[in-house]
Amino acid sequence: MDFKEYQRQARKSAVYPKNYKMFYPALALSGEVGELNNMIQKVIRDGVKLNKEDASKELGDILWYISALASDIGLKLNDIAVDNIAKLKDRKKRNKISGNGNYR
Repeated sequence: MDFKEYQRQARKSAVYPKNYKMFYPALALSGEVGELNNMIQKVIRDGVKLNKEDASKELGDILWYISALASDIGLKLNDIAVDNIAKLKDRKKRNKISGNGNYR
């Protein structure tokens, strides 16, 4: 499955009020990232092994909300991915991978 198909399929399961477009997935995305961070935090604090299956499920939820947010804004995941790789390649070429800000 590619990003175009994923975004199309994920959109079918988007159930939230239309007047909360963009806001609902943005807020829920931060919650899902928090759940993954809690799993990772326990690896650090308790020395437990990361459960990859659970981490994969959380990453899947994160991907779903990113997809929903992109759809609500009118963006395509594939375009976002292509643009991001181009940006990273340019930064690496200019030795600007490290640092702060989007325009380095």
